[in-house]
Amino acid sequence: MDIVTSTPETTAEDTREAQPLEPVTADRCMPPERPLAMPIQRLNRFHPSERRPRQMPELWTMPWFSRLLVFGGGLLLTAYGAYEMFGVINVGVITSLKWALLVLFLANFSWIAIAFTSGILGFAWLLFRKPPAPPAPGTLKHRTAVVMPIYNEAPSRVFAALQAIYEDVERTGLGAHFDWIFLSDSTNPDVWIAEERAFIAMRERLGPQARIYYRHRPKNIARKAGNIGDFVSRWGGNYEHMVVLDADSLMTGHSIVCLAAAMEADPDSGIIQTLPLIINRNTMFARVQQFAARIYGPVIACGLAIWSGRDGNYWGHNAIIRTRAFASHAGLPDLRGKPPFGGHVLSHDFVEAALVRRAGYAVYMLPMLGGSYEESPPSLIDLAARDRRWCQGNLQHMRILPTRGLKLATRQHFATGIMSYLASPFWMAQLIVGIVLVLQSAYIRPEYFTDEFRLFPAWPLFDAERALALFGVTMGVLLAPKFFGLIIALIDGPTRRACGGGFRLTASALLEILLSALFAPIMMVIQTGSVMQIVFGRDTGWNPQRRDDGSIPFLSIVRRHRSHLALGIVTLIAGLIISPSLAAWMSPTIAGLILSIPLSWASGLLSLGLFLKRMGLLLTPEEDAPPPIATRSNALAAQLASGDQDDEDAILIIHDNPVLRQLHENYLPPAMPHARGIIDADRAVAEAKLIDAETVDEVARWLRPRERMVVLHDRALLDMLARLPSSRPRNIETSQ
Repeated sequence: MDIVTSTPETTAEDTREAQPLEPVTADRCMPPERPLAMPIQRLNRFHPSERRPRQMPELWTMPWFSRLLVFGGGLLLTAYGAYEMFGVINVGVITSLKWALLVLFLANFSWIAIAFTSGILGFAWLLFRKPPAPPAPGTLKHRTAVVMPIYNEAPSRVFAALQAIYEDVERTGLGAHFDWIFLSDSTNPDVWIAEERAFIAMRERLGPQARIYYRHRPKNIARKAGNIGDFVSRWGGNYEHMVVLDADSLMTGHSIVCLAAAMEADPDSGIIQTLPLIINRNTMFARVQQFAARIYGPVIACGLAIWSGRDGNYWGHNAIIRTRAFASHAGLPDLRGKPPFGGHVLSHDFVEAALVRRAGYAVYMLPMLGGSYEESPPSLIDLAARDRRWCQGNLQHMRILPTRGLKLATRQHFATGIMSYLASPFWMAQLIVGIVLVLQSAYIRPEYFTDEFRLFPAWPLFDAERALALFGVTMGVLLAPKFFGLIIALIDGPTRRACGGGFRLTASALLEILLSALFAPIMMVIQTGSVMQIVFGRDTGWNPQRRDDGSIPFLSIVRRHRSHLALGIVTLIAGLIISPSLAAWMSPTIAGLILSIPLSWASGLLSLGLFLKRMGLLLTPEEDAPPPIATRSNALAAQLASGDQDDEDAILIIHDNPVLRQLHENYLPPAMPHARGIIDADRAVAEAKLIDAETVDEVARWLRPRERMVVLHDRALLDMLARLPSSRPRNIETSQ
């Protein structure tokens, strides 16, 4: 999709040009509040008359041909798979287990058939219609907030990243149109105070002209969705647009100003999403993900963007949002019932996009804009931990699918997310049914004297030759999008050379396919377990992700994967006993499970990833020529981390530094009136410990994390803390 560059007619929404806000001062951590109403949306009620009229109807072309190709082609391919699979089982009597095998096969095959036809669309578009990178706009009219929600992240990393983005936007000459805001939901008291210190230091580095702000929420209600919602409902009126980042996001100045220009030129746009590429990854597992995203990702993303058109999706970060559209239509309700299917909406981004689109705004992707980056989990276990939360969020969408007024393409996005996790238990069930059928054929004697008269016993037979051919077709459909991406990369000279040349690029793709095939059965079992846990009511937590490279202790890996190893051994033995051909057919799955412990251990090894890099394997263009913004961010992060401020004791730092303590108190929200007769147990205990302590060092040892948070939120308790003496030499630092 091309960026809209035409100038629309002036509308009431577009007459609010960027207005100067109050100047930044040391004791002001946020701009003045300008609330926007953010009503909770009703999922069971919507009338088409509530949809806003289109301002630029000429942009609303429906991609009928693309959708016919993707879904019509996918349907035909699925019908072919059904016909062939029916031929496989239609030998002798078709038993109930054979029907079950057919149904499970179709569920899995239809899923990969749509991915295949969408990949064909993206492949053809990249071959014949790929547009050049858009030029940066000369001017902008409106003010945009660039917001970065953070949750217990290393401050040196996130503040370095945002500073690098800020500096790159300033180089475009349009920096005056952007404000930069950290939205902290951190619950670790040491991280919270480290964030404030990093914020103060960043303001000192960049000067008073840099509109850098920071807000910390006392309670992380509704998690990231609540964090963004709190900002929009309190400060959203200051900004026409907001660019939402993740804690691991990087975006170039060119990318951000082009997004702002695209939204200004298209008054019907509600959300414009970019395609983030993975960078900065060095462990073996992360390098596999990085290579796959870079080589295959554009084919998949372009196909998705083309058939979605203006009925697209939102991935929660590296996108620009029209603030008033979001406030008016993206207020998420709590789902009735308890988690995991009730409560807060976990995967909020899909739902926000669906509601914004329902209201009449366009949601679309610019997959070829470039300059949009993120990171990925460093190991298989880290991916599984993040995947567990995503699994719950996507399965929760089954309750949102019936929402009134949603576009059909939007429902398809939900269905795709749901199926991405249901595919694993379907795959496992298909394997189990296949094993049972082979076992039945090999060991269960036929019943000659059944109630129904038959000339021959009901043997569970199969057409083996047809089954082998269908297996080959299935593998081809599954792997085709990868080969499409490889072909595009081989054709593109700069990409091919940056990936080590044609031979190394092809070898890297084959290595990625092999490793992905070995990791796939492990993820199948993990995701199947996650689905079962969710079905039986087990909620997931919301822990911060590991961002840095690094391995996991070997004993932890053994504990995590011992059940996978046992399952692989049992499956191998059973397969050999039942039929050696069955064991051979299942060998990729069995190998992945038996090797799960060494594979998981190797996945997080930095040394192995760097060895592959030295061998010229799994290289990406961003490694050959790192984006300047990534180089700057990494250098800043290393510089800030060298000060060892990320993990210092918050209580001692606040006590020893009166300037920081005063700024910290200024940043706190006004104290809520105390309800008589209601005693906060954590506050009472914290106050008692402060009274009983003779030095601040005793308090630092005695206070538990929740009590530390209470002290740091309470001006009266902070005053008590400041009066305590220290048994250490006093830190006379007065500024950060």
